[in-house]
Amino acid sequence: MKALTLLATALVASAALAGCSGPAPDTSSDGNMTSVGSVERKVAPPPAPAPARPAVAAHDYAGRWIGVEGMYLDVAPAGAPGRYDLTMQWDLDNAGKFVGIAAGDTISFDRKGLHETLRPTNGDATGLKYLAGKNDCLTVKPGEGYCRDGPSR
Repeated sequence: MKALTLLATALVASAALAGCSGPAPDTSSDGNMTSVGSVERKVAPPPAPAPARPAVAAHDYAGRWIGVEGMYLDVAPAGAPGRYDLTMQWDLDNAGKFVGIAAGDTISFDRKGLHETLRPTNGDATGLKYLAGKNDCLTVKPGEGYCRDGPSR
């Protein structure tokens, strides 16, 4: 008899819980009160994926850049994107050809065992009086820079 009472109690409890285990009722609304008294907020749909960004155009460094006292820098595309052939006279006693690699708006190259970088600047940043006031320049380091006539950067 005790087993029968326990079985009946278990069946009643099971039936009561079965009524609660179904899917939750739809309470979506447009910001109105729900049946339990809380306000639901509509959630905006996820944003559409952003379109792919176009590749940043490479700076046009090709051409001749003039330094002081006969110094110069010739920059020519080297066939592969971001590669340049650099021909330069960087002081009274030294001239040479180097391969430059673009990184952002700079061109890096190795010269006589040193890693150097050409950076876009103005003439004042070169530290050279002859180039002061110019707008379109490439500087390796203070005292070594090259400029060309043309529009400002």
